[in-house]
Amino acid sequence: MDTLTIGARGISVSLDLAVGHISAMEVEAEGRLLKPLHRAPWVGSPRETLPANLPEGTVRLSGDFLCAPFSTSDVETAPLHGWPANSEWDVVDNGAVPGGWRAVVRLRRKVMGATVDKVFTLRDDHPFLYQEHIFSGGAGAISVAHHPMTAMTGGGRLAFSPKRMAVTPPMPPEPDPARGRFMLAYPARAADLTKFPLAAGGTTDLTDYRMEDRREDFITLVEADHDGPGWTAIARRAEQDLVLVLKNPAELPVTMLWFSNGGRDYAPWSGRHVGVLGIEDGRTAVGHAASLGDNWLKHEGVATVFALAEGRSVSFRHVIGGVPSADVEPPSGLESAPDRLRVLAAGGAAREVPFDGGFLRIGGSVPD
Repeated sequence: MDTLTIGARGISVSLDLAVGHISAMEVEAEGRLLKPLHRAPWVGSPRETLPANLPEGTVRLSGDFLCAPFSTSDVETAPLHGWPANSEWDVVDNGAVPGGWRAVVRLRRKVMGATVDKVFTLRDDHPFLYQEHIFSGGAGAISVAHHPMTAMTGGGRLAFSPKRMAVTPPMPPEPDPARGRFMLAYPARAADLTKFPLAAGGTTDLTDYRMEDRREDFITLVEADHDGPGWTAIARRAEQDLVLVLKNPAELPVTMLWFSNGGRDYAPWSGRHVGVLGIEDGRTAVGHAASLGDNWLKHEGVATVFALAEGRSVSFRHVIGGVPSADVEPPSGLESAPDRLRVLAAGGAAREVPFDGGFLRIGGSVPD
């Protein structure tokens, strides 16, 4: 079996077991079928038509996947984003539970000696995928991140839970103009997300995804101190929906944004990977060794790894969803209650969506 598909009333999710990527997610709401997650245009192409050295996770780039480590695997040998994003998973448990469905899959390989389980839960009439990753045993420490991607055909507007700062790395993703292009200044930082420095001078609004900005950019947002969930909301104009991504900031203290809008000219990207936004919630710097070392996030008091040990388990949770929305502006805030999520409009109105408010364990203990 190459694909595991699970469903509850109003929602279905498919997992590509060859690489652990979500290959499809569909939400039925208000007579519409929403598809909040992206799949790369080359997925399914004959392998011989793609570069021979392409990691399997890029060959099958889809939806969301676990990065462990995030970015370069330069401590334990593995492809980009680690074995969880590039190798096979086995179904351990899969079946109906009261009010929904639950599936557990396990990575065939180990990461730093740890067994890795992925747990998906769907609930009837909830427009969300609830997921948890559990590392059991192992030694040393691992950086992690989720890698959900959405795509827009007409751009969109972004909103976030409170952030302390936005920071670009020392080098852009595509520094060679013969291969691609970028817009943001590298390195740079700003506290105001609507006024981030540009490479060409001036500033740009990170909350406005414009289709005319053909570029490949990467930036890290650091969560501010607050007592609610961390979240990102994307109001997709043409799709007329709202993509929602939520986390526990104590578990995943950074949100990395990947703006991929026709900014790479070489295969397999070939200028055709457009309108894509990665919302990469993590506990990481860029690269495994960097996450373990004396990185800039540690200087800001931000954890960048989970410690692993025999006889011990560490886990973190994440939520992805989508709801219909004709509003071109994203919400001004999200408020979690035990059985619902309140989506606050800029004008003060609110809509309520079924939601498991206890899932993210806000206020609970978090492993080192």
